[in-house]
Amino acid sequence: MKKNPVKLFLAVFTVVSALFFAGCAGKESDTIKIGGIFPLSGKVAVYGVECRQGIELAVEEINAAGGVNGKIIELISEDDEGNPEKSVNAYKKLTTKDRVNVIIGSLTSGCTNAIASLAQSQKKLIIAPAATAPAITENGDYVFRACFTDPFQGTVGGRFVIESLGLKKAAVLYDIGNDYSVGLYENFKAAIEAGGGEIVDAESYSTDDKDFYAQLTKIKNANPEVVYLPDYYATVALIVKQLRSQGINTPIVGADGWDGITSNAGDEVLNGYYSNHYASDSTEPKVVEFVKAYEAKYKTLPASFAALGYDSMYMLKDALLRASDYTDATSIRDALQQTDGSYVTGDLTFDESRNPIKSAVIVQIVKDDAGKLTSVYADTINP
Repeated sequence: MKKNPVKLFLAVFTVVSALFFAGCAGKESDTIKIGGIFPLSGKVAVYGVECRQGIELAVEEINAAGGVNGKIIELISEDDEGNPEKSVNAYKKLTTKDRVNVIIGSLTSGCTNAIASLAQSQKKLIIAPAATAPAITENGDYVFRACFTDPFQGTVGGRFVIESLGLKKAAVLYDIGNDYSVGLYENFKAAIEAGGGEIVDAESYSTDDKDFYAQLTKIKNANPEVVYLPDYYATVALIVKQLRSQGINTPIVGADGWDGITSNAGDEVLNGYYSNHYASDSTEPKVVEFVKAYEAKYKTLPASFAALGYDSMYMLKDALLRASDYTDATSIRDALQQTDGSYVTGDLTFDESRNPIKSAVIVQIVKDDAGKLTSVYADTINP
């Protein structure tokens, strides 16, 4: 009987196609895709790169140890340049083209807030490593964060001034157009007053200002014992140079936005302290192991953004192990809410608003034995 070549070709094609797609499906089922959105370029790129590197280190370690129940984690990263509109574009790409159900990111509060309501409405899980604005998790129960919030951090700064430095008269210079800076100032002020101290002067400036001499003259005339500077390191470095040139030699105190200032300022930042998520010189075993692994891979000390990214991935890994269905964002969300573990940035559980309950550390800026500026552990402030 003569065989029909067309029918034979179609039969072979069908078998080959079935085997190919079965192979692809098998490969797909062995991978857990996690989205990542970070500012990898732009003004705050240093934060985004460090955070992604922390996550990549965690993924590498998890996969080397067998993954999650034998399934390999794949991180798909997108750059939002610190721009909320680009954060939304990155989110849409990750959830439609890459079909991820979980995203770590973005980093800044504005960018994270831009995608949080979308994630909530579409039931996609978001873990914000470093977005400290309180409103982030108010978007809904699919939004978590790994960092403490600005109200807590501002309170930590005020308590440190009163309880540890023993000072009562504080001045503040803050960015009136930056929610991060304003929120820190307001909660610092409340903590100072609650501790029996007073704000002797509060001055403001606008984002991108470069000249602070008028405000600093008023602060000097108020004769404070300490000055609180709630802003990011680049702006703080400019302010402190002018502050010291005015003859204001008091201690200066800030928040996690200072992280990186020792590489971007001079001796004028000595006698400076800031609240942070962890201290790289801690002797806690988890911190020691993380710092050693990060230094070996990236040849530099990990900043807090790297530690928060690392912890975000390990919290997610632990939740995936507990989840009844690792492909379902709701199942992972329910498992993540049950977090109760020890991580690089501290022992952590979540409150009812999915904000972590954990301590903050205070680090001091000093010179090391080689005369290089560095930050060292100074104190722990508990919730």
